[in-house]
Amino acid sequence: MQPLDEKAIRTSFVNASKGEVARMNLPADLDDRRWPDLDLLTWIDPRSPRSAYLVVPTPERGVVGIVLKRAGGGSTRARMCSLCTTTHGGQGVALMVAQRAGRSGREGNTVGVEMCASLACSAYARGTLERPAMTVVHETLSVDQRVERLRRNVLAFVDRVLAS
Repeated sequence: MQPLDEKAIRTSFVNASKGEVARMNLPADLDDRRWPDLDLLTWIDPRSPRSAYLVVPTPERGVVGIVLKRAGGGSTRARMCSLCTTTHGGQGVALMVAQRAGRSGREGNTVGVEMCASLACSAYARGTLERPAMTVVHETLSVDQRVERLRRNVLAFVDRVLAS
């Protein structure tokens, strides 16, 4: 992923008002991120732990940002992230809900995705973060194949948010 500055990040959001984007807390460590190792930029708002953000380059729309809200509750059983397919126990996977873009979102329509609660999908796909020991299935995919699968799954989620 190419490095992004504050302006590029703020202008990328498709499901937030200008006011929401202006009030958004961006990560303080943007300059320290290992951009070549990222497939998407994700962070949790330190002032509002239920608020999370996902920014990803897309082939057709450029950089797209999505505001996510962590749904309350959740299961304590093992669940799989639908983006990177890492299996976690306990609260390691969370249901993240995104308001749809445009009129549909303003009318209250949302889409959800089960994803790593830590938002570390790129690190799991690239093998820079060890998968939890409870991961049952041993994958034979190469790192490049896992990254491509992550990218496909993220872009499919972006398409769902953008669909009217």
